[in-house]
Amino acid sequence: MIAIAGIAAAVFVSDQLTKWWALARLDVGHPVPVVSGFFHLTLVLNPGVAFGIFAGVPREWRWLVTVFSVAALVLLCSVATRIVPGRGRLGLVALGLVFGGAVGNLLDRWRHGAVVDFVDLHWRGYHWPAFNVADSAITIGVALLALQLVLAGRGEQRESPDA
Repeated sequence: MIAIAGIAAAVFVSDQLTKWWALARLDVGHPVPVVSGFFHLTLVLNPGVAFGIFAGVPREWRWLVTVFSVAALVLLCSVATRIVPGRGRLGLVALGLVFGGAVGNLLDRWRHGAVVDFVDLHWRGYHWPAFNVADSAITIGVALLALQLVLAGRGEQRESPDA
């Protein structure tokens, strides 16, 4: 659990520092091109969950999004204590990334009433929803957890007498 906490802390600090910078330097909704037509910095305050889902929920019901986020974090803690022991470094890294990102976005909801997003990508006419360091960590962490489950499943298939 110490490794998970260390990775989560590094993600959390990186996330909060970059959000602090974005809030201090960027204006909401005004893109700053870094690589024109591909990568902009655009400050967005997202009251919803991932990719702006539930962003249209009335302000007086936004507490529900926070409850949903806390419930997901509690579920992840429960899963972590059952799955991680003996599962190797990949699982530890994955859970650290997800925990750090989840706590970073949860703090935003508490402090700002919305998550601070600012990384804005475009590609061939497609515009990806703005995101942040926490979102990236969560996405990579979930992908690593999925990879770990696939690899563990293959290992179990090889050990099975039916395989």
